Amino acid sequence: MVAARIYQTGKHAMQSGRARAAQWVLEFEPGEAKRADPLTGWAGSGDTRGQVVLRFPTLEAAQTYAREQDLDVRIVAAAEKALRIRAYADNFK
Repeated sequence: MVAARIYQTGKHAMQSGRARAAQWVLEFEPGEAKRADPLTGWAGSGDTRGQVVLRFPTLEAAQTYAREQDLDVRIVAAAEKALRIRAYADNFK
């Protein structure tokens, strides 16, 4: 059975809006370990599933796809960000 993980994307540092921050992503776990190429020294493997990234609008859609494809999935919960409200004067304490 092929292993995969499902997680929710977050907003990165260069993104001001939340346009694609609510998408769910399904990525396949690596099937084999990466090894150094003798000529270039770059890390790589023959497993091409690591290049596949599937995006879904909801968690249920991602789980349905995984169930239909008979994938062994692991759901990674998003970390909660704590909003810390500070005053401008706190910078000078």
